[in-house]
Amino acid sequence: MEINVGDILVMKKEHPCKNKEWEVLRTGADLRIKCLGCGHQVMSSRKNIEKNIKEIKSSNIS
Repeated sequence: MEINVGDILVMKKEHPCKNKEWEVLRTGADLRIKCLGCGHQVMSSRKNIEKNIKEIKSSNIS
């Protein structure tokens, strides 16, 4: 799965702040993502995050 820094991930389940969109801050074997609702940051394994993604909104940075 192609995930780049700056992409917006729409997750299957919502965060406790009622938001489903997260911004990718760091990629690699682990991903650091930030909730666009409350600003909470999480670092988790790529595998764990990929299985919970519903949609990827690409940042289109050239």
